[in-house]
Amino acid sequence: MNSNVKLGVIGCGKMASAILGGVFNNNFLQNENIYLFDVNKNASLLLSDKFGFVSCDSIKEVVEKCDTLFLAVKPFVVDDVLNEIKKYYRNNLILSILAGVKIKKYEDILLDSRVVRIMPNTPALVNSGASAICYSNNVNLDEIEFAFNLMKTCGEVIKTTEDKMDIITALSGSGPAFYFKIIEDFANAAVKLGLAYDEALLLSAQTALGSAKLLIESKVGVNTLIQNVTTPGGCTAVGNDVLNNSDISQIIDKTIDETAKKAKALG
Repeated sequence: MNSNVKLGVIGCGKMASAILGGVFNNNFLQNENIYLFDVNKNASLLLSDKFGFVSCDSIKEVVEKCDTLFLAVKPFVVDDVLNEIKKYYRNNLILSILAGVKIKKYEDILLDSRVVRIMPNTPALVNSGASAICYSNNVNLDEIEFAFNLMKTCGEVIKTTEDKMDIITALSGSGPAFYFKIIEDFANAAVKLGLAYDEALLLSAQTALGSAKLLIESKVGVNTLIQNVTTPGGCTAVGNDVLNNSDISQIIDKTIDETAKKAKALG
């Protein structure tokens, strides 16, 4: 447990709630050292009541009480929030999950600030998140490890560089929406052949989950796993031929490319 760290969370939406749930479940911080503020007072009260955190009445209170600030507001209000923080800023470490908002933005408003950018995703809600962190040059090793381990409480994490963050936003940040669509498309295809929707969706989702788990844990490579399912001339081989002769790869390429461009434009 990081008993000495006081974490101030600004913005208490679903993503912050998911991450704080992981922090709580893993006893990563002392509950009384986590301070919350949201313009919607009910949002911070809901979390404070659920986990035993401290609900605050202002950004001023959070900044003055905490050495580390966790920003989870909407990107379009970042200027307003940073300018409010600036009034009381005392070299707090900044952790931010704001999509597309570059480190330079924080440095321009909060001079000499130490910033860790985080790209989480919504499966953190079920402790299966995929996150990436990058950081400004003046963040020290202990602070990097703190941010890494904080995100590790709700899933897998990688360390990266800021020039990769827009790609990661497209791949894992937005990715759950794309996988949900694909999972439902497979289910709907089975429904057309006579399977009930609820059964088809469960089997499709569980197959996706199991396949991903097998890929991560077996470490034998994608092609080997495909071969392990495929009997020459069999059912899977026919399906593989359909996929390989389609433009699905080009569609996925375009999906990630356009999403990454949008992430870059946000900054």
